[in-house]
Amino acid sequence: MDTERDILSLLDHVAAGTVRPEDALLQLKLAPFEDLGYAKVDHHRGLRQGVPEVIYGQSKTPEQIAGILAALQARGCSNILVTRITQETADFLAKEVEIKYNPLAKLAVAFPQKTEEHGSIVVATGGTSDMGVAEEAALTAEALGNSVTRVYDVGVAGLHRLLSNLEPFMTARVVIAIAGMEGALASVIGGLVDCPVIAVPTSVGYGASFGGVAALLSMLNSCASGVSVVNIDNGFGAGYLASQINHMGDCRK
Repeated sequence: MDTERDILSLLDHVAAGTVRPEDALLQLKLAPFEDLGYAKVDHHRGLRQGVPEVIYGQSKTPEQIAGILAALQARGCSNILVTRITQETADFLAKEVEIKYNPLAKLAVAFPQKTEEHGSIVVATGGTSDMGVAEEAALTAEALGNSVTRVYDVGVAGLHRLLSNLEPFMTARVVIAIAGMEGALASVIGGLVDCPVIAVPTSVGYGASFGGVAALLSMLNSCASGVSVVNIDNGFGAGYLASQINHMGDCRK
């Protein structure tokens, strides 16, 4: 039971007399999580948050990831995100389950299904070097049922590139601004749009960039209103948050 619909269906069967109350109680007892020994798979995540459990792949073995995916598949889950995995791990998983893997984002979608394209999220980067983080954000948002527009390499070193691509920003419900170096892109976009801006500092840079800390501090100190900040290189977190914002209330854009 991964969604509210599943639980309501079970209760309907109890009410109709096609499922015994004792059997329904057993299903509900088994539903919250499944202990695999190395992982406790959260089968109620979909019910609580509307999205199945996301698998953080880094530091997990391919066999562990495959086991978690099998447990989720048995409960009918689809579009399961597996983040931060290598091509080697993806190749192993592809022998076990159906996946779509993006090597730039290091992200896989297991048991992919077509989703609706809700609202409008724009993912923008300061430079081409930020595209790995950007694709993680964009693919996450798309897997969660959002329409995503990519506007890449529009950083402040050539501001005219951003200003010549303003139309998608003006109709967006959420913008994800991804940049390394000094991280100024988020402030510039924040001063132009009427929607929330999720700033993602990246570890792109050298010397005094301190692996993205300089961009993080710059974004945290933004003078533009409506800018929030996630962790360094956290494309997944930005894509997930953008999806939540995009699905709130009426879709007017």
